[in-house]
Amino acid sequence: MEDSFTKKELELAKSVDLCEVASSLGYTVKKIGKYHTLKEMDSIRIYGKTNWYRWSRQNEKGSNGGSQIDFLRVFAGMDIKEAVFWLLDFAGYKRTESYSTDLTLKHSVKKIAPEKNNIKFVLPQQSENNNFLYSYLQSKRKISKKCIDFFVDKNLIYESKGYHNIVFKGKDENGITRFASMRGVFDKNGYVFKCDVKGNDKNYGFNFVNDKSDKLEVFEGAIDLLSYCDIYDDYKTNKLALGMIADAPLETFLKENQNIRIIRLCLDNDGPGRVASSVLKDKYESRGYKVIDLPPPKEYKDYNDWIKSLRSKKTITMEKYR
Repeated sequence: MEDSFTKKELELAKSVDLCEVASSLGYTVKKIGKYHTLKEMDSIRIYGKTNWYRWSRQNEKGSNGGSQIDFLRVFAGMDIKEAVFWLLDFAGYKRTESYSTDLTLKHSVKKIAPEKNNIKFVLPQQSENNNFLYSYLQSKRKISKKCIDFFVDKNLIYESKGYHNIVFKGKDENGITRFASMRGVFDKNGYVFKCDVKGNDKNYGFNFVNDKSDKLEVFEGAIDLLSYCDIYDDYKTNKLALGMIADAPLETFLKENQNIRIIRLCLDNDGPGRVASSVLKDKYESRGYKVIDLPPPKEYKDYNDWIKSLRSKKTITMEKYR
């Protein structure tokens, strides 16, 4: 297996969210306490979204648990090589070698067609003002009013009517909104409401475009993107939030903005973020881009953690990466 895949590819395959894998195969994932299970097989336990165990088969070594690769091997009938290819593809990492996608699951669970094929993409209705949006981003996320004003004025973020969620918009090269995600402003008991607007195109992400700049900064989340702009007072370079670690939105952005020459990967400092950054750096350098790995300082998980710390010290005077 080591001869077929690089260490980075194997690490990326094993960083894929196992709950998303199970859901994509047609299973119904349910959260119970600190673990997840499946409605169709409630003896399954998914821990940390990367490993699983099946209590009903605890004596059957080889089919009672393991990684994402083992899950696909046991429940989708894939061999190890097919499983790794499938996971890399699922994460948005493409290889030249192909594999069969005509697979029969070992449980008769009806596969559900993607929502975007059945549901029209409609943006949430806008609130009369953005009071909750400003309050949350300023008090909880420590984003400055100047930064928030910029994105509100560009019609890239707004507050929805009713639940007062923050809506982050992703537009195409013609200025048409193709993607939108929502983030709640009322966190309760550690629960965070986050979701994509139904029917959107996941080939896009929350973005800011400046066709006069040949630089692009790439983030996992929208709030990290805002935090970066605020820290560096940078409202000129192109920005993109993937909303994940898969790079489909990045592929689309580069296709629609062919002036980009330099990519700065500002992904998280956790395991999946570091693996994804390494893989993406190799991938896009091979295409001729200058790619810079630019995470926040190592003591912070992401850019929002960093700005919250800086604001608590009442200073933003660090040296800029340029």
